[in-house]
Amino acid sequence: MHCVRHLYVFALLLSAAALSAQQQPAPTTAADAPSADTSYIDEAGTAHVTRVVPVPQTISPEAQQTVARRIPDQEPPESLEERRARTDAYTATARAVWTKICPNQIVDTKMAGVPVRVITPEGMPEANNDKVLMNLHGGGFNSDSGSYTETIPIACYAKMKVVAVLYRLAPEHPFPASVEDAIAVYRELLKAYKPDHIVIYGTSAGAILTGEAAAKIKQLGLPMPAALGIFSGMGDFARNGDSWAIYSLHGFAGHLDPPAPGAHDPYYIGSVDPHDPVLSPIYSDLHGLPPTLFVTSERDALLSGTVNLHRAFLRAGVDARLVVFDALQHAFWYDPRLPESIEANHLMAEFFLQHLGR
Repeated sequence: MHCVRHLYVFALLLSAAALSAQQQPAPTTAADAPSADTSYIDEAGTAHVTRVVPVPQTISPEAQQTVARRIPDQEPPESLEERRARTDAYTATARAVWTKICPNQIVDTKMAGVPVRVITPEGMPEANNDKVLMNLHGGGFNSDSGSYTETIPIACYAKMKVVAVLYRLAPEHPFPASVEDAIAVYRELLKAYKPDHIVIYGTSAGAILTGEAAAKIKQLGLPMPAALGIFSGMGDFARNGDSWAIYSLHGFAGHLDPPAPGAHDPYYIGSVDPHDPVLSPIYSDLHGLPPTLFVTSERDALLSGTVNLHRAFLRAGVDARLVVFDALQHAFWYDPRLPESIEANHLMAEFFLQHLGR
């Protein structure tokens, strides 16, 4: 994926930008790379490990090439402006590639004063005119990496309109601005659609925001949507999960710093308590939430966050399903070249169709 780590990203980029290229450690070379497994547990219980991990044969040839992609473990600093420009360029290309596979019509407009992107798939049946999917895009809360990549294939495979919420971004607009925008658009959709004809879903930051929006919907006493899709997310800004210390957004490739102590992503949460039950729905009363599909992958930085939130949904009696793809990295379903991406998007669309009112 042509993206950097989606959480902590702004804080990391700011600190990285303060260092000159000369101060950055040199990338690891073949001569430096470990050739055997090692494991040392220090007095605090912290693991200092190396692992030699072959490319698995259980994934497609295309996915094997992605997993085997060589990315330096020391990358040059990138400012927020550079990140946003690069993400915009990537998503423009992704839009063109996905549209060749999934013809569509895209209209940028506003709902309740919030910018939205409405994706209508070619060949949408008349029977689906009264149903809608609401997308909350990924991008680390500070950019938009998903309003095309998360919507075009889902709209196509579900044969249903998708409304992507272009919510306000951090650090200019920290929490709860994104939740407020999501709720405003949801209220607007409720004027035109029955709640059991609406689904809310998202990837990465958008998956986190989907959980936050669901917690806020319950808090406000609004009718619940038919279903949720939480695809590589988390629900706990107060604690790191294990995978956060193991994987970058590229899986084993690329740069990775040991997790810093304290709350996740201070540029998103601002002054809010990281245990806030909307910011971190894992601390919320989740009883009564609608059926939810969780999707992640084995080399996903947010694997732990996804499965921990899934377990919290199960403890609350929610009809929650979890699918974990082998070996692949964070949000691999953005990539139209992978058979697993096509499979994942079909899986997501089918789940939504199963739970939407008929």
